[in-house]
Amino acid sequence: MPHIGEFAALFTAVCWMISSLFFEVASKRVGSMVVNVLRLCLAFVFLSVYSLIVRRMPFPSDATAHAWFWLSLSGLAGFVVGDTCLFKAYAVIGARVSMLIMATAPLLTALIGWVVVGETLTPLAALGMGLTVGGIVLVVFERSPAENHVKLSYSPRGLLYALGGATGQAVGLVLSKYGMGSYDAVAATQVRQVAGIAGMLVVSVLLKTLGRVGPAIQDRRTMQPLLIASVFGPSLGVSLSLFAVQHTSAAIASTLMAIVPILIIPPAIFLFKEKVTFKEALGALVAVAGVVVLFM
Repeated sequence: MPHIGEFAALFTAVCWMISSLFFEVASKRVGSMVVNVLRLCLAFVFLSVYSLIVRRMPFPSDATAHAWFWLSLSGLAGFVVGDTCLFKAYAVIGARVSMLIMATAPLLTALIGWVVVGETLTPLAALGMGLTVGGIVLVVFERSPAENHVKLSYSPRGLLYALGGATGQAVGLVLSKYGMGSYDAVAATQVRQVAGIAGMLVVSVLLKTLGRVGPAIQDRRTMQPLLIASVFGPSLGVSLSLFAVQHTSAAIASTLMAIVPILIIPPAIFLFKEKVTFKEALGALVAVAGVVVLFM
């Protein structure tokens, strides 16, 4: 099928838009650590059932040592570090602004490629980076007429969490592409999830948050949005993202997956009754336009 990788990246963006809104609901109820543990376990169960039906093996036992090593590192970077930061950002500044900051992930991916493997950054790419940063600045900063200075519109802590999420996703994507090769995308996602679950359990024990998992499972108002988000996020969305980078360039896939800040505006307004200003909508458009220019 022509452009199958590009279509997979577009569907990934839709999945992440849906999951981000429902993860925000769950994170505000029980906290980011509990949400991250539960959604990884749920997603692994979903993908194991799928793999049993499609691949006749519920566990990625056919993965090579190379795939296990690099995909595990990817899982730790993306799921443990990146997503824990992102879920904390959801609880502090909401999914819409968090996903806007996540638009820096392709920019960070390009910078990692430039620093690590010496990829060239063209003047057009630099322009794209400037547009992305400019669009985000337009949203997160505002001028205070009373105090006659520029100030942040949102919590600095929440913005830093979101930036940490973008960094984790960028590193995880680069490691995934290297570790996966031609291996099955769903099985590769399972490998990442195994590392993510192990990492989150260790962190939860150290931070003494594991005891909150049981009460959260018994809370229907937590589990309903968490189930929906787990299907569309770490199950379908992540698998599609790996399938996308497998069938098209990481740059193109990152660009298409970065349209979430625009996709999330209508449901944020009509379903979650958020007030989105013209400045915020314009900033989202400019940021996403910068991502597109970055990879032209």
